[in-house]
Amino acid sequence: MPVWLLDYNQRVQMKHFRVRSSPGAYEVVCGPGALDHLSAAVRAQRDVSAVFLLSSPRVWKDCGAQVRNALRGISSAPPILFDDSEHAKSLATVEAVCRKLHRAGADRRCVLVAAGGGVVGDVAGFVAASYLRGVRLIHVPTTLLAQVDSAIGGKTGVNLREGKNLVGAFYAPVAVIADPGLLRSLSDAQFRSGLYEVVKYGVIADARLFAFLESNLAKVLARDAAALATITARCVKIKARVVSKDERESGLRQILNFGHTFGHALETSGNYRRYLHGEAVGWGMIVAALLAFATNRVSEKQTERIVRLVTSVGSLPAIRGVRAKRLLALMRGDKKSHAGRIRWVLPRAIGRVEWGVEVPERLVTEAVAEAPEAAEIARAEP
Repeated sequence: MPVWLLDYNQRVQMKHFRVRSSPGAYEVVCGPGALDHLSAAVRAQRDVSAVFLLSSPRVWKDCGAQVRNALRGISSAPPILFDDSEHAKSLATVEAVCRKLHRAGADRRCVLVAAGGGVVGDVAGFVAASYLRGVRLIHVPTTLLAQVDSAIGGKTGVNLREGKNLVGAFYAPVAVIADPGLLRSLSDAQFRSGLYEVVKYGVIADARLFAFLESNLAKVLARDAAALATITARCVKIKARVVSKDERESGLRQILNFGHTFGHALETSGNYRRYLHGEAVGWGMIVAALLAFATNRVSEKQTERIVRLVTSVGSLPAIRGVRAKRLLALMRGDKKSHAGRIRWVLPRAIGRVEWGVEVPERLVTEAVAEAPEAAEIARAEP
């Protein structure tokens, strides 16, 4: 292993990152032992009437005791649990949670603590933004995807049949506590789903992170503590920097959508059941890399490196048989499109991307058709 990669790994400890937002700055604590900061995050809030825990039955079974213990004597009501599957990320779920909060006596001075993955965070965030026109929220992400991405930045929302995350709000939490110790119970599929988002960060903003993944992927997949701390801290640092500069996604923040233009359409086409979010983003990154190569933005070698790293994370569910025409229609209706015109985030080099790119639909259709073969070739290479 190159010396700089060893040094890159050894420097990682628990980190504190500050995120600027319009309501005020908040802190992201990430790394081993971060959960010990939960009680301090709650006590730092003024005039708290009550603490309410939001989670899913599955997450609470695995992590509930750890979260309660981390509150260290701070009393809380029985947890409000809801389905955290993607197809249940709906307005109906938001309404059900809000009604339970009302029946439990939650007022404007309460604090919500959301323990879970991306769905729990999105629903809890929208609930926090909407209930009584806004209550305080602390995220305790329990998946890799949520720890490196979705829990940070204040994006909240739910799905409609017409598309993913079409209803929501920008609503900043008051703190994010990201402890890799909470990832132990994740299935391999869910862990890999988050790892595709880590690859995304390497492509969009950190060539050294990308190289670290290429050289240390086996350690990361084995959930080696040091390797996991390295990638988490690097991703959180990037996300904190980007969303602090562009809270409402009017410019720079669009780079975080790399792989998501196609990925969200793919998720929707499968009714949020066929593909995990990260798996859909994995395919989206492959398609975007092929489009970047077809439009002379990246070299063949860099395109191959991106496709190879994505496919090395794990076996992606097949997309053969998925109609490009249907996906194009879904992409036109996505919240990231402009007047029905699809805008892409495409790499210019590993570690740098361009956003707001329009690509002829003919090239998109060709890239979707070529993606399975490109993935197979990458998997076959030593």
